[in-house]
Amino acid sequence: MNFFLETFKVIGLFVYYLLESLVFLVVPRRKKNVSGEIVLITGAGNGVGRLLSLKFASLGATVVLWDINQEGLKETSRLARENGAVRVHSYICDCSKRQDVYRVADQVKKEVGDVSILVNNAGIVTGKRFIDSPDSLVEKTMEVNIMAHFWTCKAFLPAMIASNHGHLVSIASSAGLTGVNRLSDYCASKFAAVGFAESIDFEMRDLGRAGVKTTIVCPYVINTGM
Repeated sequence: MNFFLETFKVIGLFVYYLLESLVFLVVPRRKKNVSGEIVLITGAGNGVGRLLSLKFASLGATVVLWDINQEGLKETSRLARENGAVRVHSYICDCSKRQDVYRVADQVKKEVGDVSILVNNAGIVTGKRFIDSPDSLVEKTMEVNIMAHFWTCKAFLPAMIASNHGHLVSIASSAGLTGVNRLSDYCASKFAAVGFAESIDFEMRDLGRAGVKTTIVCPYVINTGM
């Protein structure tokens, strides 16, 4: 009986969100005001992470930048200030290491405050056939592209739940929607990122935390470094 109830629930939600999407095609959503929000972006030292940092800075957000590239962080911080950022904080953090994520997260909470928008952007790609991919690179791909999402959400989501205010953004990939040649480990990590973010969204709804939003971004080919 529970199986049928769950099935009807899933079908009902599918129809609801489909109709909601059709409505928003005609009536645009009101744009989110991020002024004053504390926005943490992983992989902010270059590429998409840098572009996101500059955009949030121009919109009046406090930006918290994470990367393993110190020089890249310095340059992003400089550009963010030029774009009008009042508060810019940068931290060296290896997102592939759980304890490093937790350590730097605690530092951010003490020095900046509770993160209200978390953008999991850091990612790597090997671009090799699966059989030619060294085990160490396969593990690193999973650690950076999905395991880091677990650890950052574990660190910052509780405060969002407590205040019923926050936003989790997952920079996934179109490779998280379909398989791609020479990207087996990358696709697996991005499929996981999509599934994780969708599941967290359902958990927030089940908890009655409608103020905690999730966004999944699945870009195609992007002309930036990783």
